[in-house]
Amino acid sequence: MLKFERLKTDPATGSYAGSHARRGTLTLNHGVVQTPIFMPVGTYGTVKGVMPRSLEDMGAQIILGNTFHLWMRPGTEVVQQFGGLHAFERWDKPILTDSGGFQVWSLGEMRKITEEGVKFSSPVNGDKLFLTPEISMQIQTTLNSDIVMQFDECTPYVSVEPKTKGQITTEREARVSMELSLRWAKRCQDEFARLQNPNALFGIVQGGMFEHLRDESLAGLEALDFPGIAVGGLSVGEPKADMLRLLAHVGPKLPAHKPHYLMGVGTPEDLIAGVQNGIDMFDCVMPTRNARNGHLFTRFGDLKIRNARHKTDQRPLDETCTCYACAGSTRADGSNLGGFSRAYLHHLDRCGEMLGPMLASIHNLHYYLNLMREVREALDAGTFGAFVAQFHADRARGV
Repeated sequence: MLKFERLKTDPATGSYAGSHARRGTLTLNHGVVQTPIFMPVGTYGTVKGVMPRSLEDMGAQIILGNTFHLWMRPGTEVVQQFGGLHAFERWDKPILTDSGGFQVWSLGEMRKITEEGVKFSSPVNGDKLFLTPEISMQIQTTLNSDIVMQFDECTPYVSVEPKTKGQITTEREARVSMELSLRWAKRCQDEFARLQNPNALFGIVQGGMFEHLRDESLAGLEALDFPGIAVGGLSVGEPKADMLRLLAHVGPKLPAHKPHYLMGVGTPEDLIAGVQNGIDMFDCVMPTRNARNGHLFTRFGDLKIRNARHKTDQRPLDETCTCYACAGSTRADGSNLGGFSRAYLHHLDRCGEMLGPMLASIHNLHYYLNLMREVREALDAGTFGAFVAQFHADRARGV
């Protein structure tokens, strides 16, 4: 089941004329999602270092699972015993699963792509495996994710074909890849219907760095009439200018009555650019991956907690942040010890204590989720243009 309702669109006045920002709701089998929304990534059925209760406390409405990795471990037979991923990981809100296409792409020379599917060796135990559009649909049906992604080939920025390996992917290579993804999209749709999956299947726009190929991909997906459309193949090594160019080209052309999902992107600035170009849904490993490496996002710019200047700093990461790491939590008796200092987080990082990346992950995810909440509030109030201007001014201020 999927129902998408646009509640408001940005009036786009003044210097922000041309904005395609939207405010909406997305109703799925396991709940209603307010959009625009950021979706924390839970690759193996868990968002690294973050308790499900903490995700709920910080306002997470929908999280991701990874088809490829869950197929490897624990295997579909285990998840099936629980009736799906929700019960297995104790998360009762919506879940989106990717198709495995990006993970197969990332295997590089370890995989062989044919019309039928992809042959590769398991990175876990070396077993010879074969992943097809049909098998991806079968795995995701077992996972019972609310949003299922089509199996596609992620068109690389740098070619992996033997004759041009190491060079920027050519128009011909990008076309072959895009057309294969379209054929796989139809096979995914057919198998999804055969399995009588009650959830929603999204198609993925591919086409590399070429606008006309993106247009052809989108037209092919619109003809198949998927209930939701994603933009894939960005943030795969291309310069930021190219990513923004393609986003500005594709985003406004996506069907207005369907939800729009930008896959694997990106920085806080990327999210705002995505919203301006009509994107409703985002995911990225950056908040948690960067957190584990001591890189924190704040309202006033990025902060590297490993820097020696934080050794004695008694301030929280962000004095405006209400996450547990920055502000603590209120006890039953009404007391609150407050949040943790930069000095303490610096100490944890230097000592390799696991609490350090846990607190950093909570902060970064809270920042991303709160940013999307503020975007929704600005769209509700009709002040999105002013919000964007203040966002960029704050981020440029520095910590």
